[in-house]
Amino acid sequence: MKNTLETRLGIFFAFALIAGVIILELIGAADFFKKGYRVTASFRSAQELKKGDAVKMAGVSVGEVEGISLTNGFARVTMKITSAEAEIKTDSRAAIKFTGLMGQNFVAIDFGSPTNQLHATEGTALLSYEQPDLSSLMVKLEGVASGVEGLTKSFSTENLSGLLGPVTDFVRNNNEKLSGIISNFKTVSDNIAQGKGTVGRLINDESLFTTAMGAVGKIDATLGDVQLLLGNAQKTVANINAGQGTLGLLLKDDAVYRESATAMKNLREIMEKINHGQGSVGKLVNDESFFKNIKLTLQKVEKATEGIEDQGPLSVLGIAVNKLF
Repeated sequence: MKNTLETRLGIFFAFALIAGVIILELIGAADFFKKGYRVTASFRSAQELKKGDAVKMAGVSVGEVEGISLTNGFARVTMKITSAEAEIKTDSRAAIKFTGLMGQNFVAIDFGSPTNQLHATEGTALLSYEQPDLSSLMVKLEGVASGVEGLTKSFSTENLSGLLGPVTDFVRNNNEKLSGIISNFKTVSDNIAQGKGTVGRLINDESLFTTAMGAVGKIDATLGDVQLLLGNAQKTVANINAGQGTLGLLLKDDAVYRESATAMKNLREIMEKINHGQGSVGKLVNDESFFKNIKLTLQKVEKATEGIEDQGPLSVLGIAVNKLF
């Protein structure tokens, strides 16, 4: 009997404990025993946020709203963070958002700056920013609807007649001209369809297409020649850079450079000697007496030539024979 009574009491306490846990879970009091820390954020309006609403980071629930109070003209929201994976930083920002048209609200917290290594602790006050709530969106939609309604009312029969009246009058007054223009357009389109005229031949004549394709082929060939020329130019530049060929040796070979420099130096010395009247060329260029002698010699030659011309061909021949024999 004693064992039976103890068994019943044990079963009763077990059921009572289970029922207590269930009740605490249902009323939310079980969260009191969960580990975590509390952070706060102040908003100009708490909107429809209430105690027990979720606190999320990147859409993942990390805690819940523990309380809402008024402090210095702002709604101060106290949140309990229970997720060990939530890395809330001191510069993280909080915002009140809604999940549906029924107005279910939650608090969204971002991750903060990647360079900030300071994590939030018990009592940290987070920054906040305001999101448009459902009521403000409805007000804006109502304003848009009113504007659309006013616009549709403005398109009355009288207004449409006023707008379309000048167009109607223009068409009525120029009916014959417009008919002629339309007829001309029809004639032009018929000629094009029949292959008449330049445009018609361009569209319908296959020979023009063949000619155009031939021209394109020639352009392709020309481009090929240009590419070949560019390739040869690249090879030439590469050979010059490698010191190959006359120009390459001149630019890259130090010995050729030194020889060229020596040749230029010798040429400069020769020019200096000429300028100073040294040597035959120098005397020819700078010695006036030498120039006078050459001039006098040329004058004598010229006089002798004139004398020969005056004696005639037979005299010249006789002189030549006497000289020979």
